[in-house]
Amino acid sequence: MSSRARTAATLRSRWPNQPPASFAFVMATGIVASALLDAGWTVASWTLLWIAVGGLALLFIGLLGRLLNHTDEAVADFRNPHKGFGYLTMVAAINVVGIGFHPVAPAVTWIMAAMSIPLWLFLAYGVPLSMMLRTEIGEALRPRLLPVDGTWFLWVVSTQSLSMAAASLASGGSSVRLLSDAAVALWGVGIMLYLTLTTLVMLRLLTGGENLGGIVPTNWIFMGATAITVLAGSMILHLPSEVPVIAMAGPTVGGISYLLWAFGLWWVPLLVAFGFWRHVVRREPVRYTTALWSIVFPLGMFAVATYRFGTENHMPLVAWVGNVATWVAVAAWLAVVLGMTATFLRWVRRGTPAA
Repeated sequence: MSSRARTAATLRSRWPNQPPASFAFVMATGIVASALLDAGWTVASWTLLWIAVGGLALLFIGLLGRLLNHTDEAVADFRNPHKGFGYLTMVAAINVVGIGFHPVAPAVTWIMAAMSIPLWLFLAYGVPLSMMLRTEIGEALRPRLLPVDGTWFLWVVSTQSLSMAAASLASGGSSVRLLSDAAVALWGVGIMLYLTLTTLVMLRLLTGGENLGGIVPTNWIFMGATAITVLAGSMILHLPSEVPVIAMAGPTVGGISYLLWAFGLWWVPLLVAFGFWRHVVRREPVRYTTALWSIVFPLGMFAVATYRFGTENHMPLVAWVGNVATWVAVAAWLAVVLGMTATFLRWVRRGTPAA
């Protein structure tokens, strides 16, 4: 074997097998940056946003390397009901970062949104189709409802991130009517997906379906989907009321958004109870995994959505809850960063990929 072939083989064997949902780090960091901006911590906000940019670039390199060096595993994850929707974190991460730059550089928001659209089309249709076709052709007797878990709500999150991007661009651009139509249409698609998946996941939880260890933290994505729907709704309500689609749909968007906000708030104690049962009652240790970012992102999204919805609709108590939630999200982000750093340092010392 030539030296070049040996080098390629070594690189292939040592390249990290990056999880599909690893872009949740960028989602979480970007939305906590937005929460800090709302709280008036501008320097900290921009610091986190640039960290998110760096993370986005590194993770795209990591994903490309995985597709080249671990192709079979990447494709298997794409068709796995518990992992495939994780790839949609790419779409949400791109748009969260793009929207973060909108106040100072709308062109960046345009570019990032344009990048995310083909990814969303491919993944939002490709992941469920690959699972349906696999079930029909290769596993005809396999139950279809069993695999549904919290990660499926990334379908909603990615769709609503596009609605947010359209609403952001409509608020300061010349194509207000077209972008407003797109924002409301995508918000509606996200709502229908949300209601469908909520029914399936609640049935699975209440009937004791297997959770593969994923009831916490992946089911926090449930609350994150609720929060991003509320945030997208509040951004739509901020658009000019004279735009026909806003005049028509505005009251519906506002009413549904408020009901979803209340439902998301109700869902938090249940998620905390799940965590208490898992880590206190069952005494499962807390270890760093990329899935922990699926807790940080919903907390940050809930903080931003609550603050902005309360501010937009002149509800000071709701806005105050959003301010309090901001610091919970910041604390969670710092805790998970410490866990990630410690895990990375152990990986460097051992020379083996981190879990």
